Amino acid sequence: MNIFSQLPNEIQDEEFIDLLNTGSVRIERIVSKGHITPADKWYDQSEDEWVIVLEGKAEITFDNDEIVTLEKGDHLHIPAHKKHRVSWTDPKQLTIWLAVFFDVIEN
Repeated sequence: MNIFSQLPNEIQDEEFIDLLNTGSVRIERIVSKGHITPADKWYDQSEDEWVIVLEGKAEITFDNDEIVTLEKGDHLHIPAHKKHRVSWTDPKQLTIWLAVFFDVIEN
């Protein structure tokens, strides 16, 4: 399957599709177009997340008010329990993300 196949033309809700889930690693394609996380909601995930923007643009805001702007090719590691939200995605074009969720094993 091609990561860019079966993209929606128009989307009302953000699209999340698991491409792989082994139980210890999950890889997800996310498609956004003007979608954001509600202002009163924060992601507080139990696993680490590595995300890359394959197309489009987005901003992620952390609970310490840090804002990270991501454009095509930009990637970011979000440690487990680092509160964050998607504060902006381009409303004029699809933003296609690839997110990898995993647990870090301490030695």
